[in-house]
Amino acid sequence: MVGTMAMASSSRLLFFILCALAHLVTLTIARQPSFLYHFCSNNLGNYTTNSTYQRNLNTLLSSISSNSEINYGFYNFSAGQDPNKVNTIALCRGDTDLNDCRSCINDSVSTLTTICPNQKEAIGWYDHCMLSYSNQTIFRTMDTGRRFYMWNTKNVTSVDQFNQVLWTLLEGLRSKAASGSSIRKFATGNATAPDFKILYALVQCTPDLSRNECSDCLIRNTGDIPVCCDRKAGGRVVGPSCSLRFETYRFYEHMTDDELTPPAPSPPPLLSPPPPSPSNVNTTITEGKDNKASPIVIIIVVPAVAFMLLIISICIFLRVRKSKKKPERGTYSTPEAQDEIGNVESLHYDFNTIRIATNNFSDANKLGRGGFGVVYKGTLTSGEDIAVKRLSRDSGQGDLEFKNEVLLVAKLQHRNLVRLLGFCLQGNEKLLIYEFLPNTSLDHFIFDSMKRDQLDWERRYKIIGGIARGILYLHEDSRLRIIHRDLKASNILLDEDMNPKIADFGMARLFQMDQTQADTNRIVGTYGYMAPEYAMHGQFSVKSDVFSFGVLILELISGQKNTCFRNGEGVEDLLSCVSRNSHNK
Repeated sequence: MVGTMAMASSSRLLFFILCALAHLVTLTIARQPSFLYHFCSNNLGNYTTNSTYQRNLNTLLSSISSNSEINYGFYNFSAGQDPNKVNTIALCRGDTDLNDCRSCINDSVSTLTTICPNQKEAIGWYDHCMLSYSNQTIFRTMDTGRRFYMWNTKNVTSVDQFNQVLWTLLEGLRSKAASGSSIRKFATGNATAPDFKILYALVQCTPDLSRNECSDCLIRNTGDIPVCCDRKAGGRVVGPSCSLRFETYRFYEHMTDDELTPPAPSPPPLLSPPPPSPSNVNTTITEGKDNKASPIVIIIVVPAVAFMLLIISICIFLRVRKSKKKPERGTYSTPEAQDEIGNVESLHYDFNTIRIATNNFSDANKLGRGGFGVVYKGTLTSGEDIAVKRLSRDSGQGDLEFKNEVLLVAKLQHRNLVRLLGFCLQGNEKLLIYEFLPNTSLDHFIFDSMKRDQLDWERRYKIIGGIARGILYLHEDSRLRIIHRDLKASNILLDEDMNPKIADFGMARLFQMDQTQADTNRIVGTYGYMAPEYAMHGQFSVKSDVFSFGVLILELISGQKNTCFRNGEGVEDLLSCVSRNSHNK
């Protein structure tokens, strides 16, 4: 009897120990932060489990933290031979100490391979480090195509004076960073800004770039500040090859010798912190000095009581530490997390800038006509190509639809959605500025007998998959469920690699995540792509977009328009033809 009771007591004790360990591990994992941003590229293909590429990648990533080059905050290495060769670059922010640098990169290895599980190319950014890998050459290669922005929601008052101080400060730091060594291209500095504020800034390049490449990269990033961070008290433009950040409070650890040494100003007021959410959900992000978890060493001692006391002490410590965690400084919105109209207004372009870029909206720059106006190609003074949608003054889209498209598209960033760069609203002129996609729209390929041959079955399959991922993001993965309501071939644009991107959100509607259906008295969209319940009764839901997607698939497979096509000696619509043939079989 005594033996049975002792065994039961030991079992309960063991069970309690295992539960405590599990809870401790959960607490530790929960403290691991999410990336500020990341890219998982499908352009270079995927690797399979236990393949040579995966083994090379695992070997490469496992060696990062122990490699001596990391002592300089920069790491580059390759493993394997083509076509399974893997190249990687890791870079820590210049003010990060060695231990924090190693910890940040180790976190990056774990996080990046989790969120990009099979992609041959991926890149992720924490506040203090960046990690990227690819089967293409990335060392000594300047990459300015994959940038993201973050900005402080607090505005400045004396905008012109503030910008003048900012440009002068960044210009000096750019020169200093570009002239750095082959192991470090980093500079920080500050200057006196209007309203008795101190403006702090940080710039950095990967040290494998040449002096001119580093300077050119930072010039390009600086040119994006009016796009992302105009009138803002702080902002970041971050890319694989270089990054910059400015704030009205000191956000970095170490100051260079030529910096001012005023007392650190009080942080700007914080918004109420948002509820926790998955990494792909749009949220307002608070940034500042990171709180880092120290490695937890669990020591097993005898007797079991001492071990239990150790576990309980650690758990209590973590709970208390978590409850007392200080809010971080600076409130930000990312391009994926724009819930305030003020954030969207920061993307405003000057009308004259766009007029010059499009050669005064000349016919030679005309790309086509959309649902509410003409689309033009433009080239900014920085050399960046853009697509400008100039809404017709007599179009059905008024201020409401225009505001709807700006708010919607500015909240969204996905590789299969067209990226909104900005907008212009001046008098009767309403302009939307998008990224330029050289291969125009899908209908130019599937309905053109000559271009259709470029779409082999593998490419058509990838296009279908890309559209599906974009729709899934709109319906399930964005913060609000978004119904596009006008999915059609002409609203699917193709980039230089023929990757599809969904465009034209002027008719889109927002749903709450628990909302399944809505009604409208105003039917908008394109007949032939509309679901029957929407066309006849005004009822729309995620199923409406799925119906349109199904029509798109039929068009891609058949190469025929859905409205009418010649079938033998007769003319019929695509859906009727498919329905008739399916019944015959």
